[in-house]
Amino acid sequence: MPKINPNAAELEFKPTFIERYSKLTEFEKFKQYSLSYLDRSIRINTIKISVNRIKGRMKDWHLKQIPWCKEGFYFSHETGRRDIGNTAEHSLGYIYVQEAVSMIPPVVLNPKPTDIVLDCCAAPGSKTTQLSAIMKNRGIIVANDLTGKRLAALGINLQRCGCTNVIVTQMDARSFKQQFNKILVDAPCSGTGTIRKSLKTVSMWNPALIKRLSRNQKSILETVFCKNLKKGGTLVYSTCSLEPEEDEGVISYLLDNHQEARIEKIKLNINHSPAVMGFEGESYNKGVKHCLRIWPQDNNTGGFFVAKIRKI
Repeated sequence: MPKINPNAAELEFKPTFIERYSKLTEFEKFKQYSLSYLDRSIRINTIKISVNRIKGRMKDWHLKQIPWCKEGFYFSHETGRRDIGNTAEHSLGYIYVQEAVSMIPPVVLNPKPTDIVLDCCAAPGSKTTQLSAIMKNRGIIVANDLTGKRLAALGINLQRCGCTNVIVTQMDARSFKQQFNKILVDAPCSGTGTIRKSLKTVSMWNPALIKRLSRNQKSILETVFCKNLKKGGTLVYSTCSLEPEEDEGVISYLLDNHQEARIEKIKLNINHSPAVMGFEGESYNKGVKHCLRIWPQDNNTGGFFVAKIRKI
């Protein structure tokens, strides 16, 4: 069991939150993990350096392989220091501090160096830079976000990591007219899987916000799937939310309304829980059973949701 964050001692979950999540998972176990420290992790940026070389440079740091990403590692230091972002290797763009479950969507999308990829909601750039490395800095990635402040962070990270196959755009993700082989929709969400990183998520939780986000997520997913994904292309939808309305409910909506959408099984070396097949009186499309739902207690990580969709 990971170490409990002492700042969580006076934190209280809202009764409606407890009632809802008790229907979805073993709440006490979820609470224990959500209020504990998260093991920090890095991804080695193979655009600039190999995994073996970084291990040679960072001998004072203990690196433990993340099972689902060969470039990803949990890290620790014999002195207890956690500020790996202050190292020369980070400044040089050799490593990227990235949460372990955040590495899943690019691995699942698995773009090739010849692909043209759209990253709809790209900032601050952890997944964009990972996509670029997977593509060996070739092909084309259009990295989009809506706000200038977020794009500033994206630009800095792309430059630091040496990603030269990326075009940055600023617009509503639903405004694109071009078509792409691969699309990543890491949708804006309520972030209930990120409590371990941000305890304030517990107090900010609001069912009304979830409904509003769900409508927006459905609109973004449906638009880019219909307008921007080429036939035979692959789209990965992900959130750091554990709310069924933002996850299985969104995928179910797409499957119910578009016969050309097919969910593909995700083969990954990771523990996961069954998809939610219905919630609050609504039954979801049977195809959502192939979605990847990850609770914090499944792998001692943050919570996450991933779906892989092909356009037939």
